Amino acid sequence: MRLTAQRFGPERANLVFGWIFAGHQLGAASAAFGAGLSRTALATYLPAFFIAGALCVVAALTALAISRAPKPVVA
Repeated sequence: MRLTAQRFGPERANLVFGWIFAGHQLGAASAAFGAGLSRTALATYLPAFFIAGALCVVAALTALAISRAPKPVVA
């Protein structure tokens, strides 16, 4: 929540965080469905684990790309 408020401002933080939370839940549901589909169709969870690992790498790289606002210099 704090990162959201810093990035989007305190007046829009609640709305943006709500969308982040909703997106997280949709992603979790899609991952669970995809893993179940993989298990049903291929009799293994291995493709789901590889896809999840690749998505984690993409998420980590995206998180590293977030820039911080420069702190003002007080003279």
